[in-house]
Amino acid sequence: MSRRTAEIVDSRGSHRNPRSSFGTGPLSRATALVYTLLVVDVLILLAALPGLVPLALLGRDTSNLPLVALCLVPLGPALSGAVYAVRHRSSDVTDLTPAAAFARGYRANVRGVLAIWVPLLAWLGVAAVSLANFGASGLPGWWAVLLAVVALAATLGGMNALVITSLFAFRSRDVARLAAYFLFRAPGVALGNACLLIVTGGLAVLFSEVVLGLLASVFVLSLVRTSEPMLAVLRAEFTA
Repeated sequence: MSRRTAEIVDSRGSHRNPRSSFGTGPLSRATALVYTLLVVDVLILLAALPGLVPLALLGRDTSNLPLVALCLVPLGPALSGAVYAVRHRSSDVTDLTPAAAFARGYRANVRGVLAIWVPLLAWLGVAAVSLANFGASGLPGWWAVLLAVVALAATLGGMNALVITSLFAFRSRDVARLAAYFLFRAPGVALGNACLLIVTGGLAVLFSEVVLGLLASVFVLSLVRTSEPMLAVLRAEFTA
């Protein structure tokens, strides 16, 4: 794996004055965060809209699971743009450009993210259909448990891959290797992401998918913060 790959950084960062006396207090930082999350949430929904509209029209039937996976394809690049925007956000209310950061991350990462996201959705779609119709397969119950564990591992690896692709310029096959590697190298990240999935699923069950849409940017912020140990290792050991 090449070490020449550099982290994707915001080119404007070197021109900021960290000692600026305006817009750096606690209230300003909180305001900047809320503003960034609101803008990013709207942009996620807009970017994923081509898939969300037909998804809302699908009936809750297991036969529609492959279509659900297809509808979620635009969500991958949308989440990638959000990861980039949140990771490179400014805490200074005088220097807030979340929409520009989102667009920059989306354009830079769309191809790389789709190379990871589409196979992941395809695999999860097959796993979901298999589990939904497992009773008709005649296989022993432990096969269902094994399939569920593999699907969970694939999802956690996919979350790692989404963050890596959004913030680093690695090749797709290297991203897949790193995503799997960090499931074991940084188990705290995998555990945190698993908890994030549980909370997300709980919100969907208790309320509705609409709540997930309204909290999409909060999910991304949690994902980025949970992934910080992995990002630190990547910067220290895998970038030039």
